[in-house]
Amino acid sequence: MEHVRLGRSGLQVSRLCLGTMTFGLQSDEATGFAIMDRAAEGGVDFFDTSDAYPLGGDLSTRGRTEEIIGRWLAGKRDRFIIATKCFVPMGPAPMDGGNSRKHIMSAVEGSLRRLGTDYIDLYQLHGYDRNTPIDETLGALDDLVHSGKIRYIGCSNFYTYQLVRAIGRSQTLRLARFDSVQPRYNLLFRQIEREMLPFCEEDGVGVISYNPIAGGLLSGKHSRSAAPPEGSRFTLGNAGPMYQDRYWHEREFETVEAVRKLADQAGVPLVTLSVAWVLANKAITAPIIGASRPEQLDDSLAAAGYALDPDLKGRLDDLTYEYRLGDAPR
Repeated sequence: MEHVRLGRSGLQVSRLCLGTMTFGLQSDEATGFAIMDRAAEGGVDFFDTSDAYPLGGDLSTRGRTEEIIGRWLAGKRDRFIIATKCFVPMGPAPMDGGNSRKHIMSAVEGSLRRLGTDYIDLYQLHGYDRNTPIDETLGALDDLVHSGKIRYIGCSNFYTYQLVRAIGRSQTLRLARFDSVQPRYNLLFRQIEREMLPFCEEDGVGVISYNPIAGGLLSGKHSRSAAPPEGSRFTLGNAGPMYQDRYWHEREFETVEAVRKLADQAGVPLVTLSVAWVLANKAITAPIIGASRPEQLDDSLAAAGYALDPDLKGRLDDLTYEYRLGDAPR
């Protein structure tokens, strides 16, 4: 497994990152352990999570994924790069969510406790908080970096202007700046190519993109003639409607079929081709791959060693160009 720098930092991370948001709801603890074992065997030492996970849960389940990871990490913490996030409410009170100093400080302590560690390698904002001045948020993160509780900082689900403004303020105030951003990116969602990826490449911001197989649609296992299967990302708790709105459309199914034909012609699994296409963008640091069962990881892991032919990449680019032109993301 190749390792690369996270943005302009000195931190080396595996070229693929394991996403863990299935642990604790779609996948029980034993399955989560098996998934992490499979990823580690494949050379992945970069794991991404959030205090809000598992995906599709509610207040009663939040933090469960971090707890599972913490138990798996016991005795081998120093061998893995752990990224987690805060922003999503962890309780019923207004102070229990967002990016205020109060919430960030309490959220970090909660994540450290659940993960069974005294430091977090990469701490990310899971969303943009319009109710908190960005200077307050950056100041809190800077204090945590200087305390040693977190080593690097990043953000997720920011628009480009929000990312640019945050980095500008951190430079002006001489505070720790974002080393990474975590946006959605795949063959069916390419809007970040227009502004975010060029900015990140030019300014040295690492890109840990999620949804490389579009929530499973680019696995090719779903049928437009059938309802979303129970237990899939498209029916999972409060996340199901969001994923259906993102991808469960006639146009997307038609594109998946066209991509599948190219994969068959190339003699490569559809998942491997889809992840390899993301990896082929030089602005991408590490796509986040995930699974609800360990064997589902194999085709994604294979993408790290698959050399995408430039002609095939060009055909994929042309085939999915319309997904680069959308307005606001679904």
